[in-house]
Amino acid sequence: MSVCHKKLEIRTHGKGLYEITDEVQSQIEKCGVRSGMVTVFVQHTSCSIVMMENADPTARRDLEEFFDRLVPEDADYFTHGSEGSDDMPSHIRMALTRTSETVPIVDGKMQLGTWQGIFLFEHRRAPHRRRVFVTIVGEM
Repeated sequence: MSVCHKKLEIRTHGKGLYEITDEVQSQIEKCGVRSGMVTVFVQHTSCSIVMMENADPTARRDLEEFFDRLVPEDADYFTHGSEGSDDMPSHIRMALTRTSETVPIVDGKMQLGTWQGIFLFEHRRAPHRRRVFVTIVGEM
């Protein structure tokens, strides 16, 4: 059984979905695991990791629009705002999604569905450098 850890730095330019599927697959190939699991974890409370359609960009825009409407900025009932009006909404959006995803590996490849991709979902307006940890466990 082999275990590999890799820290990725994902630079965002504001709110949106940033596909990281290829970067994760590249780490699996470097590690050499042929059969096992990969976990992708983001070490922040104002962004998340989601599985989303990666073929049609309108699906991603619809998800972003949905979250903008579901958790609006500048709501008068938020008291936490020390980092700006998008801070508390970003924490709620993260809590409604996930900070990690786990995907099986078979024959050295993630077993994603035809249209599935792994995305960092940035919830803040400003650019950030996000730390994403990839842990690969399995057999060579």
